Amino acid sequence: MQLEPIHTSLDSTLQKALDHIDTASEEGADIVVFGESWFCGYPAWIDFCDGVAKWDHEPVKAAWANMYENALVLEGVALTKLCSIAKEKKITIITGANEVVRQGKGHSSIYNTIFTIDEQGQLANHHRKLMPTYNEKLIHHSGDGAGLHAVETNNGRIGSLICWEHWMPLTRQAMHDEAEDIHFALWPHVIDRHLLASRHYAFEGRCYVIAVGQIMHAKSIPTGLDKPSSFSDDSAMIMKGGSCAIGPDGELLSEQVIGKEEILYVEIPSAKELVKERMNLAVSGHYQRDDVFTFEVNKSRVKKQ
Repeated sequence: MQLEPIHTSLDSTLQKALDHIDTASEEGADIVVFGESWFCGYPAWIDFCDGVAKWDHEPVKAAWANMYENALVLEGVALTKLCSIAKEKKITIITGANEVVRQGKGHSSIYNTIFTIDEQGQLANHHRKLMPTYNEKLIHHSGDGAGLHAVETNNGRIGSLICWEHWMPLTRQAMHDEAEDIHFALWPHVIDRHLLASRHYAFEGRCYVIAVGQIMHAKSIPTGLDKPSSFSDDSAMIMKGGSCAIGPDGELLSEQVIGKEEILYVEIPSAKELVKERMNLAVSGHYQRDDVFTFEVNKSRVKKQ
């Protein structure tokens, strides 16, 4: 789903998601995916608005508070509705989200999260981005290894990572060891270097990769922040999507869709194509040297709710 969320309203974003999930399901989709922090919007303004790192800057505090108020909550109303439609439509839903914990350990921070809901309507995986990228550290709290898992589905084993996690070699290895058939790479938008990382992941992991971007217009910049002159027009596009599908040989299966909201439909080839590509490279198999390297992953949930 290459769509623009409604940054100021969880309810409106949820309704937009439900409407498009319904459409995709009617068209025969088995898996529906939304980009990084899609509920309720990736804070792209941290990259170009002046003053965002200024101490105690009121407009930034207000923007962060809006994100907090419109974030998803584990077992909250919005996530429950997503689970219900997944069960009703017998469809797997993967979505990026700003996630908050309202009370108890871990509260009052925003996590950059992927929720994976299976076709029985169960939360099958809950991954929090391990390390916020650069200035994202102003916005998001660090995650943990509890979500470094692949999920078994009727379409094969599926997994996902967020943005620059695709440049963390040990994180990639942890997911390669999960034996993914399809990997969903969630990005703000799929610019050249993001496409490079997605293609590399597909080749290295010998899996299909769906690189998922989203759309954002200048109108979604929080009120009060200093917009650069290039974004003075509310219709100016800040994030342009770029979503596409990539094969296990690293080659594109579909061209990038740039500059428009769209539901992209991708038909994944047979699993045998994966097996053929794994003959010459298997980074969790015959290209792994356990006699030379020791690799352990802590997959416990650090922040208890």
